[in-house]
Amino acid sequence: MVGKEDRAISLELGQNEGIENNGFVQSEELEEKEADATSQDGLPKTCTLFIESGTAEKLPVRPYAGMPKEVLLQFSSQARYRITREILFWLIIASSLVLVAATVAIIALSPKCLGWWQASPIYQIYPRSFKDTDSDGNGDLKGIQEKLDHIQYLNVKTIWITSFYKSALRDLGYGIEDFRDIDPMFGTMKDFEDLVAAIHDKGLKVIMDLIPNHTSDKHNWFQLSRNRTGKYTDYYIWHDCTYANGTTKPPNNWVSVLGNSSWEYDEVRNQCYFHQFGKEQPDLNFRSPDVEEEIHEVIRFWLGKGVDGFSISTVKFLLEATHLRDEPQVNKSQNPDTVTAYSELYHDYTTTQVGMHDIVRSFRHTMDKFSSEPGRYRFMGTEANDHDDVERTMMYYGTPFIQEADFPFNFYLMNMQEISGNGIFEIVSLWMKNMPEGKWPNWAAGDPNSARIASRIGKEYINVINMLLLTLPGTPTTYYGEEIGMEDTTSENATFPEKSPMQWDDTLNAGFSEGNSTWIPVNPDYPNINVKEQESQQNSTLRLYRELSSIRANELPIFRGWMCYVWNDSDVFVYVRELDGLDQVFMVVLNFGLETVTDLQGSVPGIPSEATVKLSTNVVNSGKVVNTKAVVTEKGEGLILEYWTSEPIHQIEAFKGKCFVAEKACYSSAFNLLYAYC
Repeated sequence: MVGKEDRAISLELGQNEGIENNGFVQSEELEEKEADATSQDGLPKTCTLFIESGTAEKLPVRPYAGMPKEVLLQFSSQARYRITREILFWLIIASSLVLVAATVAIIALSPKCLGWWQASPIYQIYPRSFKDTDSDGNGDLKGIQEKLDHIQYLNVKTIWITSFYKSALRDLGYGIEDFRDIDPMFGTMKDFEDLVAAIHDKGLKVIMDLIPNHTSDKHNWFQLSRNRTGKYTDYYIWHDCTYANGTTKPPNNWVSVLGNSSWEYDEVRNQCYFHQFGKEQPDLNFRSPDVEEEIHEVIRFWLGKGVDGFSISTVKFLLEATHLRDEPQVNKSQNPDTVTAYSELYHDYTTTQVGMHDIVRSFRHTMDKFSSEPGRYRFMGTEANDHDDVERTMMYYGTPFIQEADFPFNFYLMNMQEISGNGIFEIVSLWMKNMPEGKWPNWAAGDPNSARIASRIGKEYINVINMLLLTLPGTPTTYYGEEIGMEDTTSENATFPEKSPMQWDDTLNAGFSEGNSTWIPVNPDYPNINVKEQESQQNSTLRLYRELSSIRANELPIFRGWMCYVWNDSDVFVYVRELDGLDQVFMVVLNFGLETVTDLQGSVPGIPSEATVKLSTNVVNSGKVVNTKAVVTEKGEGLILEYWTSEPIHQIEAFKGKCFVAEKACYSSAFNLLYAYC
């Protein structure tokens, strides 16, 4: 018999007897016995141990694998386990809250990321002159696709293809016969789709021209309108006029951009139609809702094809005054019957009319519907060419509450008659002072309708102009060929010398075409001025352009920092690029005149006595250390000087009105990131 003082503790034990089991591994003997499920001998033996209560309390009992719930709860309630568990729980909660707070703070403090249209130069291609793949002497869409590696070599991410719509090409593609078709000269719609796919596969973007102001007189809309067919009757601007003996008496004195009357008599309709440009380009009537909707459908069509944005041209001509009053003469004493030139009138009733900006904003609204996908923002730029009124140009940015263009294309540098340090400063300052706060600038020095830089101002300035474009804040636009310093062709047979074929190498037709001839003669200097030759030259315009675009992309002060004017005179223009929180500063010294020595220490307080030449238009000067009290620049030379300082110029009171920033950002060296509020 067992005494009442004793307590029986029944322990289920296997063959491996014991109180503690610290693992799951059983003996081989037990495994063999378990294999025979039907054998009673294979079951573990059970024994009942009777242990005195005092002895049981002294047994060392520890957690073991496979313990039942009752035993687990007994141990988990012990202080050493419970406290540890609670500490770990609250540490996890606190860490999670810190991570959430840090994430929210970073998002709240981070500056707006730059869009793809801000991050890279825009490379403008005139497709007829870029690359010919079918040997007919005309460039085509397949040619652009074939040369995409060249775009990547330049560190450029955005391509702008000018008009390739179906057109008679008499007006270089700006009199469109069909807004939804491609001129056979350039290829097919399948070629275009393949090109867009190839561009996107390489991580590039593509924008194209949109020319909404007018069409060709061959366009189906115009044919229906001249016959007064349904809604198309008012698709164009028609008005009664007098026509007798082959002479037209127009409704008023309005003159086209190309000269002579803006009105042309149409025998079919027996009325005059209005044209701001050539008589083969009748203006659409944007006071008709049907016309506006047609252009919106055109925008949707091309965005649906994968286009990343538009350059919308001739926007200031979209509306005309309905009262048709004569426009005032510049010279009031001039005989009104002799007014034939566009410059002889003030165009108060045919440009920038009330309601025009509403139309442009509606284009923006349609494009925004295609910008909802991450990374698929659709860019919109406008070409207005209001050279005499910069405030009108700035209106295309929109208002603080209503967005219009991402930026109006800036062609002011192309209007310079004479180049000088002061002249460049005035143009840059004009744009930056008038640009609305927080907007993004654009710079261009060439396009298909202007003489090339090297021909317009001299080939000795091509490198310094490229350095200007790629170190100013904003998005630079480069016309094809400017990256190698192409000049207008000197051939007497060239009607449009600025559109001469791209010079790829020193083979027949500069590698542009394998045909017997080209639509415009190639510049005779192509054996020396071509892409292949300059790729191997250390001091070439092409290599410099590539380095400049790389610096622009990789150096934060140049990419999105402040710009402060430091000095300008008849020869040089000097400015600084710096970023809050970053001691690294770049000073850009550009010579647009004669060789000169500039004392930068006298202009900039606290500037170090020496600076390193980060990059020079003359490669032999790159890497040198210069005395900032006497910086020497040759004619047409540009320098990017690098130095470090803890006193940024934009915080100096004397420079307050000389410093500008587009997308403000500040750098934190502790966290190696940008933040917005500083």
